[in-house]
Amino acid sequence: MTRTKLVHRCTDCAEASPRWLGRCPACGAWNTLVEEMGELRGSAHPAALGRVAGRATGPVPIGEVDLDSWGRRATGLGELDRVLGGGLVPGSVTLVGGEPGIGKSTLLLQVLAAMAGAGARSLLVTAEESAPQVRMRAERLGTLVPELHLLADAVLPSVLGHVDELDPDVVVVDSIQTVFDPDLGSVPGSVAQVRECAHRLVVAAKEREMSAVLVGHVTKEGSLAGPRVLEHVVDTVLSFEGDRHHALRLVRAVKHRFGSAEELGLFEMTDGGLVGVPDPSGLLLADRRPGVAGSVVVPTMEGHRPLLVEVQALVSPSTLAQPRRSAQGLDHGRLGLLLAVLGCRVDLGTAGTSLAHSDVHASAVGGVRVVEPGADVALALALVSSLTGRCVPDDVVAVGEVGLGGELRQAAQTGRRLAEAARLGFRRAVVPVSAPPPPPGMTLLRASTLTEAVARTWPLRSPGRAGMGTEADRG
Repeated sequence: MTRTKLVHRCTDCAEASPRWLGRCPACGAWNTLVEEMGELRGSAHPAALGRVAGRATGPVPIGEVDLDSWGRRATGLGELDRVLGGGLVPGSVTLVGGEPGIGKSTLLLQVLAAMAGAGARSLLVTAEESAPQVRMRAERLGTLVPELHLLADAVLPSVLGHVDELDPDVVVVDSIQTVFDPDLGSVPGSVAQVRECAHRLVVAAKEREMSAVLVGHVTKEGSLAGPRVLEHVVDTVLSFEGDRHHALRLVRAVKHRFGSAEELGLFEMTDGGLVGVPDPSGLLLADRRPGVAGSVVVPTMEGHRPLLVEVQALVSPSTLAQPRRSAQGLDHGRLGLLLAVLGCRVDLGTAGTSLAHSDVHASAVGGVRVVEPGADVALALALVSSLTGRCVPDDVVAVGEVGLGGELRQAAQTGRRLAEAARLGFRRAVVPVSAPPPPPGMTLLRASTLTEAVARTWPLRSPGRAGMGTEADRG
């Protein structure tokens, strides 16, 4: 039985309320209650989303559970397989989220074509675009494969009927917010529609042991739109990120039930589609201009993958009572913290006095986001470099966290970061005193405070003062 009265439902926990409230009485989230007409049918109560769908079986010893049918299917894109741990698992449901125009449809069309070329029956359900639009994109990408089937339909019962008829190995629904069930009284994209359609697609995937991929919209804050229970019911949540003004695209696993969620996949957007980037550090540093004040390279860690990123800072005189502070691709809070530490803990002479009255702009080059504390030392040195006009040597990288007392602390997996920097030709690194031994060919400039880091980056002329470090620091 379906009720058609107006209710207000929380997008985080799916709790229903007869009237609007500023705060959800169940989960305590603010401003998450939205109007919807109608109610889920009795068979699709929100609590059912927490149960694993599929064929019912009796209890068996855990060591006797059959895993033969759960072999991963490679997607044909090595960078995506890296994130998924080898490919898509039969019976699994993956949710892919990203900003509009970032390339989600392009990525999944290439995946379906590659899997179809390997012999898998593939189905693309396009609920947003027409079939000719998708055909034109497929021609441009060179993905016209006979085993790839296209269905332009947004009505859920019709979609499930075609799935029963075709019995695909992998199906992509683009997007889940535009698929709707006419039996529900709410409009497409509402909490009830998204929750019910996702639940029935999950049940279909488990019963048929097919791999399902759902495309999800994101809000202006960057989080997945729709009810939060949508993230709980799927097996994997992938975030497809990047700056549409740059070619680099990043795939991260926010949630992954079949492997690690610490891997990162990198692609470059080209005229022929997305191409995997085997050497992202080289790509990000390809256009780096040497001898420019305010530029420092930092070895970051994206999951288990080291990545070298150029951090730039620009300090300029300001005529405003409250100078500007902007950060692109960096944590704005960390920028403010480093400015405070530089002003209070580091003696910059007359230049330090002008720092508080200057506009400060900081950026991570290449369209990537660097928000980890391990980039503190590099950003601080970039600020000092721009403020004083002294260039950081081209063969120097910097890694480490800066505390409120001005002390330097070791970043996680410093050894792997330095090894990647040495591979790309960097010969010196500004690091905390607790950093591990350097890789062969690299010299460590160890410092216990930010003041010492500044001195070792621009050593005094007198010999033996804040110079190249001891023999023990040379690899």
